[in-house]
Amino acid sequence: VPERSVLVVEDEENLLEALRYNLEREGYQVHTATDGGEGLELARKINPSLILLDIMLPTLDGFEICRILRRESEVPILLLTAKGEEVDRVVGLELGADDYITKPFSIRELIARVRNTLRRTRYLEESHTGENEEQHFWTGSLEIDLNSHEARLAGEPLSLKPKEFDLLALLVANKGRAFTRDQILERVWGYDYIGQTRTVDVYISWLREKLQADPTTASSIVTIRGVGYRLDG
Repeated sequence: VPERSVLVVEDEENLLEALRYNLEREGYQVHTATDGGEGLELARKINPSLILLDIMLPTLDGFEICRILRRESEVPILLLTAKGEEVDRVVGLELGADDYITKPFSIRELIARVRNTLRRTRYLEESHTGENEEQHFWTGSLEIDLNSHEARLAGEPLSLKPKEFDLLALLVANKGRAFTRDQILERVWGYDYIGQTRTVDVYISWLREKLQADPTTASSIVTIRGVGYRLDG
């Protein structure tokens, strides 16, 4: 499957065709499914570069697909969520989705989000295999290995979702440096627009909870009022 392949799982036919048409115009190879079971089967079969995934689907909902796929791969998943459903967005991110876009959305915004997510994924893959760059970081009892994509706390494996790992790696590699929420969005999620900062706060709270599993660790994520976050330790 080409690098620029997108799987769209959406049961609303008009939206599905609009997405297919516009993504193909941008040069993407597009595969489509109209129910969750079919979408999961297709994702496993073609291993797409990115998945656009609606939440409300027949047979299997987007949350369940996300949960299953995250156990099997790190394919970028962009959720299509209903307006105002913050609970859906938070649950989706917790299950390992990389991003979300709220309906109704402009096709232009969606294309930009797809492009930036793929660009960010490619950048992370390249940076994680770069021979000349530091790939192993320690701070206190926390250890990050970019090559193996593993994190350890007090010698024990730390179970992290892909974006949790990327966010923690950014903070550990730049220990003591403060990042604004928008800087974190740009570096970890790959889109450089102001907004969606709630996503950063949610991920920070999850990381803090996991770091607290070792009460002896000196590493902690500090909130810098009016600025953002930094890792101390």
